[in-house]
Amino acid sequence: MVFGLPAVFAMAPPTQGATGSVWVQFLPFALILAIFYFIILRPMRQRQKKVTEFRDALKVGDKVVTTSGIYGSITKLNDRSVQLQIADKVRVEMSRGAVGGFQGEEPVVQDSGSM
Repeated sequence: MVFGLPAVFAMAPPTQGATGSVWVQFLPFALILAIFYFIILRPMRQRQKKVTEFRDALKVGDKVVTTSGIYGSITKLNDRSVQLQIADKVRVEMSRGAVGGFQGEEPVVQDSGSM
């Protein structure tokens, strides 16, 4: 007895058809990985590609909204930041990653708190 339970071991040698059973045992894992890929990984990659294309296509004069809800017009672009004019003579510089989408359109970047 092991831990108060009788120990039962199957000691039968593998049969000639054991190679077929290995593939049958592997099939559920392969299906789970395929489902995981098509339900989670592939949509995430497509969404990330769309966000990257959006941020690379930004140009001066675009009216955008940030992920924090600030509306403004792009006045200057750098590799890592954008400058937004949010009111007359009021300009703020922020990360390119903070730009969530164009004004009046569906946001390109989804709020991370909603997941």
